[in-house]
Amino acid sequence: MQYSADRQNSEPLKRPRSWSNFWFKEKPLKHVVLKMQLPSLSTPTDQTLTLDLASLLSDEILLQILSKLPPSQYITNSLVCKRWLHLQGRLVRSLKLTDWDFLESRRLIHQFPNLTDIDIVRACIQTQRDSGILFNHKFVSIHLDSRFSPSGFIRNDDILPSDLVDKGLQILAEGCLNLRKLALIGASEKGLSSVAKECLTLQELELHCCSDLSLKGISGCKNLQILKLNGSVDGFYSSVISDIGLTILAQGCKRLVKLELNGCEGSYDGIKAIGQCCQMLEEMTLCDHRMDGGWLSALSFCGNLKTLRLQSCKTIDANPGPDEHLGSCPTLEELHIQRCQLRDKQCLKALLLVCETVRDIVFQDCWGLDDDIFGTASICWRVKFLFLEGCSLLTVEGLESVIFSWKELQRLRVVSCNNIRDSEITPALATLFSTLKELKWQPDSKSFLTSSLSGLGIGKKGGRFFKRGG
Repeated sequence: MQYSADRQNSEPLKRPRSWSNFWFKEKPLKHVVLKMQLPSLSTPTDQTLTLDLASLLSDEILLQILSKLPPSQYITNSLVCKRWLHLQGRLVRSLKLTDWDFLESRRLIHQFPNLTDIDIVRACIQTQRDSGILFNHKFVSIHLDSRFSPSGFIRNDDILPSDLVDKGLQILAEGCLNLRKLALIGASEKGLSSVAKECLTLQELELHCCSDLSLKGISGCKNLQILKLNGSVDGFYSSVISDIGLTILAQGCKRLVKLELNGCEGSYDGIKAIGQCCQMLEEMTLCDHRMDGGWLSALSFCGNLKTLRLQSCKTIDANPGPDEHLGSCPTLEELHIQRCQLRDKQCLKALLLVCETVRDIVFQDCWGLDDDIFGTASICWRVKFLFLEGCSLLTVEGLESVIFSWKELQRLRVVSCNNIRDSEITPALATLFSTLKELKWQPDSKSFLTSSLSGLGIGKKGGRFFKRGG
């Protein structure tokens, strides 16, 4: 019993100190040991947690996820891995090519197999890209150097040979069967034929520096709806598209809805062929045309034309002929005249006679449009909308003489016409303004028409509104 009492009164026996207690007693040392042991203690279960979860997804699901991301992340996503690079390339639909080798080596069609819109114009022009000077034009952009030829910034030897361009078009056509829009330069009939044969869904085509005979290649584009032909561009390149080429495209592309002719030659016969064959044509644009006299009367053959645009034309028609032979376009709704020289009153009168049933008329930055010449616009008696911009010779008197004859006028916009002044507005004109559904009056930066017409009710009748200039 004595032994038992002594055992109870004595201190409890302590457990011998282990190496783990010795090392882990201090927290800093404990963390150090754990960090040292983690790599060696990893198990197969731990390794599964570090796997790329995106690798478990199928290509179809991952494509749907990537397609929801904004375009600004496309490049970043393609740098993640080779798989993402390939999948991201399948999502690209539109591309502007600058390196011809990328197409010729077939890397383009492998990386971007689902392209529907491609522009290879820049890649076909071999200029020094390290010049530091980039010249942008409406139709083409190039890098400039110190060399310059009388023919323009683009010399003949700067454009790739047609056989090389045709070879690239064949590669592109075989790899991008769903192509819908294509822009190119310097191609021949052979290259365009390969595109027409393979790309059955092609709907929009833009051709630069092509000839009449090369247009035979697009006759196989049965679904082509939009065609832009650029024959000559001052300062860049020069090629000839005449009545021969216009007739060829008219007979081959009968489903055209929109046609743009830039720097093209031709005459009455070419425009007539287009009107007779392309019966679905709704919009035609003539930019800096070189047409022979008398072409205006051929517009009467365009039985479905709704919009006519004239841009940067030095003259409308040098010899329109007698008024009784001009004919008219009864379906025409919009007439846009932009950056054209309108110093010949007879030419503008002939145009307006052809377009006498038009409802919207736009004059923008036209030279020579004074009161007398603008007065011919009263021929178009069904006008509902008039837009004037940059017509510095026109005055309030000239404006009044025309718009008072338009009984159906509903909308009027006057912008940057510095010779039209608020102080010359008559009470009759102010009353007309109050009846319009839309009025934008900004002839110059000093216009205060709102305050001068206070009390007339402008902008207070239903849907009518007024935009103050300044």
